[in-house]
Amino acid sequence: MNPDLLARLRRFAAELRASIIVMNCHAGSGHPGGSLSCVEIVSWLFDQEMRFSPENMADPDRDRFILSKGHSCLALYAALAEKGFFSKDAFRSLRHVDGMLQGHPDRLKTPGVEFNSGSLGQGFSFALGCALGAKRAGRRSRAYALLGDGELGEGQVWEACMFAAHHALDNLVAVVDYNKFQSDDLCTRITALEPLAAKFAAFGWHVLEIDGHDFREIANAFARARAMAGRPTVIIAHTVKGKGVSFMEGVPKWHGSLCPSGEERACALRECGLTEAL
Repeated sequence: MNPDLLARLRRFAAELRASIIVMNCHAGSGHPGGSLSCVEIVSWLFDQEMRFSPENMADPDRDRFILSKGHSCLALYAALAEKGFFSKDAFRSLRHVDGMLQGHPDRLKTPGVEFNSGSLGQGFSFALGCALGAKRAGRRSRAYALLGDGELGEGQVWEACMFAAHHALDNLVAVVDYNKFQSDDLCTRITALEPLAAKFAAFGWHVLEIDGHDFREIANAFARARAMAGRPTVIIAHTVKGKGVSFMEGVPKWHGSLCPSGEERACALRECGLTEAL
């Protein structure tokens, strides 16, 4: 990866992290931990990978991004604003009754949202349907689904895995934001996932494991996914919950329903390159 592209991606990711904290502070609540952990993945998808923009939203050949872990919508909203789907002024009304940005993605309210997600597992199945429909219609569009690791406890996910492999959906890429935490605690203490790569492989998927914060590894994984024929690809992205805000990293309480205040707020803003003035 050339230095100019790497610098561009890092700037994009920095903007997303700043926007996530701004939205969290305006709303007084939200899910910052899982939003911050997937920033580099979302940055790559929206800035480099997908044929998806405000101009082609009516094009049936556009690529689709489905945030299956819908509670991490702060990352999606940040990326959509960065790509010009709406103004960042909308951040001020996050989670307000009449606001366009709700606590989970709503396609009827928010430009750029493909599917109302939040009920875990369902977004993944919808992405599978997008991929299957494109295959049967002979379209070149691809579907990308971002899942949480806690979400993998849903049986619907594994039903979808069987179906996708059976139908050889090589235009489907699933990314697992493997930050090791879910709402209440470490995944290992709720429902252990390992051996996760072997599980997906046993279902017939092309499996890749990467550092989900390393743009070089991310770029290589998506290139390998595009080159794969006859099988869907899953990218298991090892990430850090709350990445980029020191006191949130690896701390389960920052999964959701919290907002930094006082010195924590000042620290979060500072570490994202912002000031107290929002």
